[in-house]
Amino acid sequence: MESALERHNVRIGGAAGGKTIMFAHGFGCDQNMWRFVAPAFEDRFRTLLFDHAGSGQADPSAYDVKRHSSLEGYADDVIAVAQEAGVEGGVFVGHSVSAIIGILATKRAPELFESLVLIGPSPRYIDDGGYVGGFSEEQIGELLDFLDNNHMGWSHAMAPLIMGNADRPELGEELTDSFCRTDPEIAKRFARTTFLSDNRSDLHGVEARVLILQCRDDLIAPLCVGDYVHRAMPGSELVVLDATGHCPNLSAPAQTIAAIEAFV
Repeated sequence: MESALERHNVRIGGAAGGKTIMFAHGFGCDQNMWRFVAPAFEDRFRTLLFDHAGSGQADPSAYDVKRHSSLEGYADDVIAVAQEAGVEGGVFVGHSVSAIIGILATKRAPELFESLVLIGPSPRYIDDGGYVGGFSEEQIGELLDFLDNNHMGWSHAMAPLIMGNADRPELGEELTDSFCRTDPEIAKRFARTTFLSDNRSDLHGVEARVLILQCRDDLIAPLCVGDYVHRAMPGSELVVLDATGHCPNLSAPAQTIAAIEAFV
């Protein structure tokens, strides 16, 4: 039976015997999105990169329609990879939806990670009463319908907006290419799992140290969402990067590295 490390295209590097720092990518991406950040930690940490089921070079058989219809299924994958890699008391760095996946994994297996770095986290994207997630229910519905009907068109339209940094179009082009490489059917299902989720209650009871990294201008996770996560997780640290867009690991890697280094 194929191991979790093989299924998820795990790449381990850095300092053998050091504390493990595990990097988890966001929707429509893969581990290559960490190429500007992960190397900065290889002198002190054992680095672990992987691809979520249905993403990048993960084995196609790793994706299960039923299990991956919820973020808990992805959290189970993180736990399996971390346990097989011998992670204990490590650092989990999760971008976007992987921030929530990391929280779920840590609550289920608290021995794996003593620290969480949440980059652009959002426990709920849809506005709900006094909660502001950044989108109305109608807007999310339209976004998902667009993706259902035209995966390529959605990718070309949305990726530059998500990336921001219009003055650096190559960044938006890279994210567009990444979205377009994703299996359309899996992308549709993962998008629904991501954008329709409500994980606000899961923010409570996390024992690990928590750093929240937020860009000052982010279409997907606006400042008010970062503030909400910070308030909901007592003892957490919130750092607002002088950066725009939802992917500072690509657009502002030096700032991202500096903030993580100061925390770990």
